[in-house]
This record gives sequence, structure tokens and C-alpha cells, in this order.
Amino acid sequence: MSKAQDTRARIIEQAATLFNQQGYSGASMSALMQLTGLQKGGIYNHFDSKDELALAAFDFAIHRIQQKFIGALNGKRHAADRLIAILNVYGNLLDDPFLQGGCPILNTAVESDDTHPALRERAKKAADAWRSLIQRIVEKGVMRKELHSTVDPENVSSILIATIEGAIMLTKLYEDTAHLHRALTHLDAYVRQLARTG
Repeated sequence: MSKAQDTRARIIEQAATLFNQQGYSGASMSALMQLTGLQKGGIYNHFDSKDELALAAFDFAIHRIQQKFIGALNGKRHAADRLIAILNVYGNLLDDPFLQGGCPILNTAVESDDTHPALRERAKKAADAWRSLIQRIVEKGVMRKELHSTVDPENVSSILIATIEGAIMLTKLYEDTAHLHRALTHLDAYVRQLARTG
């Protein structure tokens, strides 16, 4: 990696944390300069605009989440085990956060809803990929008779994602990890009920 590529990668990584904690609108250029140790021109030498940097930072954050999912799913074959592995990624979030500030999909979706169409589209695309992953796991589980035949993939993805994201929001709002722990315990039991026992 060249020095310019290394500098660009470092800016993206540092900006990802800042945007995730302060939001796109809340993260000022002076905060980016202080964090990176670069002047405004030094940042704009690598990015045409703050928008371009925000999109690159979001992509970086999502790549981190995807790597956590890949690692967690490695070696898991049964559909219920794969779904529980996804839950465990979020269970480990408190001790080993993939990015400070919480879930970038949730943060970006809320902030960009009416203010930043390109970021909103990125958040939607990331959520679509997450939903698709869960739905594929459920579809294969039903096909292989690992899960009950009546299990609906779209229902499972909505329930898992909405419950996890709501619990993360409550955990951040009240600074109390019990909300996420309760939600994950509930979802673990829910997933186990989906599995066929015989």
C-alpha cells in the first residue's frame, strides 16, 4: 500500500468512528481535522467532499460488520446455529465493538432519513443485505428440514433485526446493557423454537 493509500485508509477508519458517534451533520470539519491530524486540504486531497468521505466511512463500517458475520458463521451448518451465531455477534458488541457509537446501520438510517439521500440509500442497501442473509439461512433451514416448514423467512428477518436494533437504541439511550442482553436472550429462545427437534 502506498503512503497516499495508507493515509486515505486511515482517514476513512477515523472518520467512520466519528460519524458513527456524532452523525454526519454533527461531525464538523474541524473535528475531522483534529482526529486525523490533517489540515482541511490534506483531507480534501483524498476526498472531493465531506459527502464522499461519509460514504466511504459508512462502507468501511459495514465491511467491519460483514467480517464479524463471516467469522461467526464459519463452521456453522445448522440454520438455528447460524441464526444464533448472528445474535452472538451483537452479544459480543458490548465487549468487542466493531465500531464505537453503536450500529452504523441504525445510526445512519435515523440521521439520513430526510437529510442525506445517498447515505440513506447506503443504509438501506446494508439493511437489505442483512435481511437477505437471514432470509437465506431460514430458507435453507426449511428446505433441509432443520426448521419448521411454517417458518417465514421475512418474518424471522424482521423480528431479529427490529428487536436487535431496538435493543441497541435502548442500551445507548439508557446506558444500560441489560436491554440488549434481554433482547438477545429472548431471540435465542425464539430461534430455538423455530428448529425441528425430530
